[in-house]
Formats: sequence, structure tokens, C-alpha cells
Amino acid sequence: MTPPPPIRTALLAYGMSGKLFQAPFLAAHPGFELYGVAERTEQRMHLDYPDIRSYPSVADVLADPSIELVVVNTPSNTHFDLASQALRAGKHVLLEKPVATSVAQLQELLALAQQQGRHLLAYQNRRWDSDFRAVRRVVESGQLGQLFEVHIRYDRYKPALHFKKFKEEPGPGAGLLYDLGPHIIDQALSLFGQPLSAHKTLGSYRSGTQVDDFFSLHLRYPAGLHVWVSSSLLIADPVPAYVLHGTQGSYQKDRTDGQEAQLLQGLSPQAPDYGHEKPGQEGRLTLAAPNGTLGTTLDPAAPGNYLGLFETVFQTIRHNEPYPIRDEQLLWQNELLEQPAVL
Repeated sequence: MTPPPPIRTALLAYGMSGKLFQAPFLAAHPGFELYGVAERTEQRMHLDYPDIRSYPSVADVLADPSIELVVVNTPSNTHFDLASQALRAGKHVLLEKPVATSVAQLQELLALAQQQGRHLLAYQNRRWDSDFRAVRRVVESGQLGQLFEVHIRYDRYKPALHFKKFKEEPGPGAGLLYDLGPHIIDQALSLFGQPLSAHKTLGSYRSGTQVDDFFSLHLRYPAGLHVWVSSSLLIADPVPAYVLHGTQGSYQKDRTDGQEAQLLQGLSPQAPDYGHEKPGQEGRLTLAAPNGTLGTTLDPAAPGNYLGLFETVFQTIRHNEPYPIRDEQLLWQNELLEQPAVL
């Protein structure tokens, strides 16, 4: 059987997201042809990919009928408008987080994708982190018994305001909740589904900030499960990123995925040591024996690799396989992002 042709793909920007998190994987995966990029001012992508086509505007990218897939990796406050334009131009869309800044926007995008007969696919790459893959394996194994308390954190120490104004100036998609929130909210939803209720707290603590730089969501689930999803830009000494407690044991894991650091160093996703965690970064699994004694073992993680996300994109577009980041999960996520905070 003749294999399907590669999916001709263009990026709408070549900033950090395009350079690190999309282009290397589109170039490495045989199911894609990394073809073009929109570069309105400085043309830089050809320095890394000499054969790339540089388009002077988004409109020029969308006007090229040979391009099947467009990666919308521009500032968050432009996602809705540019994804809408791409869908109307008959393109499949891989959309960076947040996929929208309101439930209404997301519903409109999903309806437009269905109307156009195209796929709107969310770029939730943190599902393919080594640390989160280890957490998922432990949860699905049932070793911890009935879970009752789970903490998922994504902390940094960055007291200075970000130079990207769209992150710091009040408006749709600004602030830490819409920056890092989609990563860890998606992780919680992918593990446990839609919560029965949620309580959200926001805070602003950096000098001169106009947006939130702390958030915490308390998600309540059936059977007494409570999940906290939290992030701050002022954590000088981070606690474990994942802490899980169940009736038969506990598990904790630091945020140890090394893909971003490796990509910054120019390592290929196809390199033998790509995505491997360093020795000493194992999770800690503490289980109760039948006699009640506790034993702790180190739990090494399998390598992370964002190529897994691009494989699912390929299978969805070429073979109409279900995409793991489901529309209802995106709607739940945006409901939580949009929910008013309570002091």
C-alpha cells in the first residue's frame, strides 16, 4: 500500500514556541513536511531550516493551497482570530495554549472546524513530559488504592516582569493562569475528568505587576478525591510538582522533564538520549504492605518525547483517528480558566 503524502505544514511564527516545540518535531516526523513560516519583519527560520519558505504575512500563508496544516503559535490574545482565519481558509489547525480566552470563543472555533470539515487540534505537549507520563502510569496502575489528595504544581522564580507585553498587560489571555494554567489543568483533566466543582484563587505579588502571578484551583471529584492545581512565579525553593496520596500509598515526583533544556542545546528529538531523565530524578513510591509496613522505592520515568503528540496529529489528519486531547476536555479547561476567582 502506498503511504499517504506528508502533511505540508506552516508555522505562523518562529519565536521560542516554534523554534523549540514545533519545528524540530515537524522536521523529524516523516509524516510532515515543514514547509513555510510567516515572518513579517526579520527572516530567521532559514538559518535553522534552509529550505523553508518565508511568507510576508499570515494571509500569504493561508492563501497557499498546498499547505494543509497551520500551527497557530502566536501570542495568546491572537489565537482565536488566527485560528478562525486558518479554518476558513480550509486548513487544519494545531493551536497553541490557551486555545481560547473564553468558552464562547472555543465553541465558535469548534463549530467552525466542523462546518469546514477540518481538524482543530490543541497543542497540549505537557502530556508527553517524562514526569507526567510517570504520574499517569502510577495512577492507572491502581497501586495507591483510592486516591483522595493530589497536588499538581508548575512553579518558577521569576520576579521580573516579562518582556512580552501580551503576558503582562491586562487583557484576554494575560497573566500566569492563562500562561501555565492550561498545561497543568489539562494534566488534571486528562487524569480525572471533569470535576464536580472548583474553587479558584488568584494573586499578584511581583513588584509592579498588573496581572496574576499566582493561582490555585481546588477541584473536587466523586469518591472524596480532591485535586489542587497551582502555580507561582515567586517560588524560590520548589516543592515536588506532583504529590499523590491514596489509601494504600503515596507518590511524589519533581518536574524533571528535560526536553526543553535539550532542545535549547540543539539536541534532536531523534537522538538516543533525548527525553531521558538524569540519575537521581526518580519519583518516590511509598506503598503499604498487607501487614501495614511501609516501603519506599525509587520510580524511574520512561523518556518523554513530544514526537508522540505529532504522531497523534498525523494519525488524526491522515487516518481520522480520535485525537487524545478531546473537545470536551478543552471546554472544561476553558470553563475553569474563565470561572471567577474567589478570595
